[in-house]
Amino acid sequence: MKRIEAIVGNEKVMAVNEALKKSGVGGCTILDAKGRGKGEKPKVQTGRGTERFSSEFSVRSNIITVVEDSEVDNVIKVILETASTGSIGDGKIFISPVSEAIDIGTKKRGEVAVV
Repeated sequence: MKRIEAIVGNEKVMAVNEALKKSGVGGCTILDAKGRGKGEKPKVQTGRGTERFSSEFSVRSNIITVVEDSEVDNVIKVILETASTGSIGDGKIFISPVSEAIDIGTKKRGEVAVV
């Protein structure tokens, strides 16, 4: 099994979630996050009058799912097709091995615990 963690812009999170559901991904966890990338510069926004606000961090969402090894390439493809605009700051995808999973309610172990 693999854990796939995708950090995407908030404006893309619902579309990515829907695309993952359509592709058969059983579940995911979505967390609110703030961060900055190496190539990103602080955003400057104009408020009322002459007020200016500078933020070093971009608001992002962290989408986490665990899938069978055979599904990894498909999940990556779905995320890239849905979240990529070709711009710096679109996000990142991280893939990690999962050695074990346990469903707390059913006490099932392994791949059946993440279905």
